Amino acid sequence: MLERINCDCGHLYACARCVNVAVEWKWASPVLSYLRCSSSQRSGVLSARDPAEMSESGSQEAAEAPNGSDSPPAKGAPRPAVGNKVTVVLGAQWGDEGKGKVVDLLAQDADMVCRCQGGNNAGHTVVVDSVEYDFHLLPSGIINPKVTAFIGNGVVIHLPGLFEEAEKNERKGKSLKDWEKRLIISDRAHIVFDFHQAVDGVQEQQRQEQAGKNLGTTKKGIGPVYSAKAARSGLRICDLLADFTQFSERYKVLAQQYKAMYPTLEIDIEGELVKLKDYVEQIKPMVRDGVHYMYEALHGPPKKILVEGANAALLDIDFGTYPFVTSSNCTVGGVCTGLGMPPQNVGEVYGVVKAYTTRVGIGAFPSEQSNEIGELLQTRGKEVGVTTGRKRRCGWLDLVLIKYAHMINGFTAIALTKLDILDVFPEIKVGVAYKVDNQTIPHFPANQEVLHRVEVQYETLPGWNSDTSAARSFEELPENAQKYVRFVEEHVGVPVKWIGVGKSRESMIQLF
Repeated sequence: MLERINCDCGHLYACARCVNVAVEWKWASPVLSYLRCSSSQRSGVLSARDPAEMSESGSQEAAEAPNGSDSPPAKGAPRPAVGNKVTVVLGAQWGDEGKGKVVDLLAQDADMVCRCQGGNNAGHTVVVDSVEYDFHLLPSGIINPKVTAFIGNGVVIHLPGLFEEAEKNERKGKSLKDWEKRLIISDRAHIVFDFHQAVDGVQEQQRQEQAGKNLGTTKKGIGPVYSAKAARSGLRICDLLADFTQFSERYKVLAQQYKAMYPTLEIDIEGELVKLKDYVEQIKPMVRDGVHYMYEALHGPPKKILVEGANAALLDIDFGTYPFVTSSNCTVGGVCTGLGMPPQNVGEVYGVVKAYTTRVGIGAFPSEQSNEIGELLQTRGKEVGVTTGRKRRCGWLDLVLIKYAHMINGFTAIALTKLDILDVFPEIKVGVAYKVDNQTIPHFPANQEVLHRVEVQYETLPGWNSDTSAARSFEELPENAQKYVRFVEEHVGVPVKWIGVGKSRESMIQLF
């Protein structure tokens, strides 16, 4: 490992007082080297330190900050407080694992629930008191009337969709009462315009015509708005709430750019600007400087903060089955960038794993069962996309996928959902390894063509042929169902904390 040598007086590299101290590159393996300087001698001495010694004293030295005087800072200077930790819930497959249910469970005891990425392409279903709520943009934890919901800067917001979703769920029951008083929106979040959604549809049509297949997007405008964000032509909530004249000019320029790229695109520029102006007064009370708001939440009084991931690891723009992915980072790194918080505040990271595997749309799916097994899983699991209404493709549980997701996210525990869907199978297969060209590979392939050629190696486990939906403890599950859970734990190396055996809140079995 290549280490940059720092000045031991507390300043980065060579400080102004230590003018004769050279900044050097040193190979620092296996022993870490550091540079000790003396302000009085204006010279530097390279020294090496034992790694064990570093582990004991390194944190203390790291806490020492420059004090602006000629003498080194006092030993034992206090380290900045970390503050509250956030609990993160992430999908470990291709989405639709049941994250909403896990979040709903944890939100009962939470003070704040956050969304950090994605938009209304997400779909979370929560059942409370026999009422089924569907969430797309709102954090589903908002269903708890004591929770403050926060939409972070990494989320892209379609304002008409936000209000439509809230009003629709509000009509279903009392759980969303006063939602607008409990929702906070980061001023740095980007806005999804109606024309972004129209562009999404045009792009999908062009892909179909030109390549014979599309990406299978939700057509919610997510890709186009993230593209505009990366191209630095996007517009944010803070822009909408500032000078509306300037906002309108930038909006018109962006709309014209899209019309130039897609001549068939129809955009009602003046009509949408009128609608957007109407939203200004509605959302103004909800909008905060997201970075400051999050910092205050982390460093204020003790608070239970929950982060609700949208989409899933295999849909991540960097780590998913590219190009058949979403346009944001839905792995743990997206939590920090999407909320504006440091990684030291990430606490528990829960991976949600369906007891089998599903995928919406096209793209490689090694353990897919295009047969009666897949059909039975689809029928029993009612596997239809919440956002798209499309049938989900179904297959056996793929532990190569789950281990890959764990490598990226560092799950501290797993929620294994929809175990009851496997109740009728006399035997159950679980993917445990991949072969390519008859060679076992130790990694998850990045390339789609390679992934299509993967031969999944399965282990066959005995089924339990009995109804698990009434089980409320691990001991009440059939023996073979218990063995299935333990098999997952052993192969992934992560404990299973919850087991889902039904749709209701009560059907989540907690193991520890």
